[in-house]
Amino acid sequence: MQRIYADNSATTPVSERALSAMLPHFRESFGNPSAIYSYGQEAKKTLEGARRAVAKALGALGTEIYFTSGGTEADNWAIFGACESKRAKGRHIISTEIEHSAVLRSLDKMRNRGYEITLLRPDKNGQITPAQLEAAIRKDTVLVSVMTANNVVGTVLPIKELCAAAHKHRVIFHTDAVQAAGHIPINVRELGVDLLSISAHKFHGPKGAGALFAKLALKIEPQIVGGGQEKGYRSGTENIPGIAGMAAALTECAENMESNTARLTALRDTLIQNALKIPGVHLTGDAVDRLPGHASFVVEGGRDSAHLIKLLDEEGICASSGSACAASSKEAPHVLTALGYDAGASRGALRITLSHLNTEEEVISVCEALPRVIERFRRMKDPKIL
Repeated sequence: MQRIYADNSATTPVSERALSAMLPHFRESFGNPSAIYSYGQEAKKTLEGARRAVAKALGALGTEIYFTSGGTEADNWAIFGACESKRAKGRHIISTEIEHSAVLRSLDKMRNRGYEITLLRPDKNGQITPAQLEAAIRKDTVLVSVMTANNVVGTVLPIKELCAAAHKHRVIFHTDAVQAAGHIPINVRELGVDLLSISAHKFHGPKGAGALFAKLALKIEPQIVGGGQEKGYRSGTENIPGIAGMAAALTECAENMESNTARLTALRDTLIQNALKIPGVHLTGDAVDRLPGHASFVVEGGRDSAHLIKLLDEEGICASSGSACAASSKEAPHVLTALGYDAGASRGALRITLSHLNTEEEVISVCEALPRVIERFRRMKDPKIL
């Protein structure tokens, strides 16, 4: 059976260009970039070249890019570090109910440290308005964190306008761009953000590599201390193969974004149009402002979306019910609950996400499989996952 991979919001295969950039640094150019001899300096050259490449792709300065182990660390660092740097101002943070758990669990920690957290509720499309944000800002607000695009329903949020609203009150603005980077244009200067998180494996780079953009004028407190790498802000020997692969993958995505966006949007729309022909299937997220390859639905009449994912897998189709990090959870996805769906609807969540590697023939195959899979899903009575 030929398998169709359609869960690219969870992770993506490493591109040939990224792999080629990585391979030499496992054996030939394996030096520690902190060493002063030739092996170390070769690694240092790769490190700084990757930093410049990531910065260019994001419209940043090289001195504003700090490498991390992934998006989770970048989100944690942005929240903890920004709040610690502004602790004299206050203890109030604003975010949204639809953030990734890397942000929400960080906010839980800050709540335990005495911070007050305001979580904005989106509309049914997953949108937050600048007026809504501004109404929540107080004199003691130290940070706003709003994701660029939602991983569960694909909605792209108005980050430039939200950031401007925060800056009117001199509040630091962080955005989790993990799901957006490499898929939609991101320029930190145009957006105006102070902090931005990315993760390589979401755009055909390797797992275990990420980055935090921190505006040059902003000094955030380090969270990992030790040897003083990353200009003293993030200690630990840098993951040179991963960083090299991330830079190559992000550069490749930036170069091909226009053509990839046009093609993926067309494939996504074909998928959505066909899925919505099935009775009891409803689109989730913003119908217009959404990621190019992202299609998400709720399917009425089934017991548990895990059954649906298993049935699709039997057809050779890899999809998901939402965040890969919560795939084993029996709770209704928190994003759909925040959008106003009840627990029953949330248990029928389906997310199909495409990359430039998917073909038109694959999308047609998915469209043909969905009606029969959903029919089987609705006939299932056994509450246990097969």
